[in-house]
Amino acid sequence: MTVTAVGFDLDETLAVPTRDRATILGDAAEMADAPPLSREAYLDAHRRNLTRETRTPIFADLLADHDTDVDPERVATAYREEIADALVPVPEIEPFLTRLRSEYRVGLLTNGPRLAQRDKLATLGWGDMFDTALVTGELDAGKPDPAAFEALLDALGTDPGETAYVGDDVDADIAGAAEAGLVPIQVLYEGGPEPSPRAAVHLPREELVTRLPEVLDGL
Repeated sequence: MTVTAVGFDLDETLAVPTRDRATILGDAAEMADAPPLSREAYLDAHRRNLTRETRTPIFADLLADHDTDVDPERVATAYREEIADALVPVPEIEPFLTRLRSEYRVGLLTNGPRLAQRDKLATLGWGDMFDTALVTGELDAGKPDPAAFEALLDALGTDPGETAYVGDDVDADIAGAAEAGLVPIQVLYEGGPEPSPRAAVHLPREELVTRLPEVLDGL
């Protein structure tokens, strides 16, 4: 079946932080007078809170393991501000997405609370960058749940087999897209997840702009 639509992950696929996320988390905790918080614990709490309105429940989970009376909302706000200050687009990705939309339906499906992810899109100026942009904080399920990918397909108006999905996370993006019947394309980068055997194609992130159109033509 010919590919007629492409869905993208956001974080580490189309946009990247200029500082590593463990440092950003540490800076946010310090700004909010919170105790040190581990990146691993944050990721675990994030996975448990993919359909939330804000990151406050994530930080409530994290702070519950510490003897502190710091307001989780204060830490969530500090972290959102730190992320917004550090987030930048992958080079040349904006004109690339514009060109891609002339041939394909182009969508976004990003895991995370509504306020956090919508704030990233606003910071990047990407309000009109996609034919549809879905945040799991506005859905009933997050990636890798097939329901999240079904919401993307419904919004794009396409079938799974004619829709590619581009992301970096082995479980949320690649396995999730494969289980939902989409064509998974994994972006690779230094320090990122290992290549997944479930991906139809692996692309270095720095070659995404130059090679993805050819890849899509060949699917």
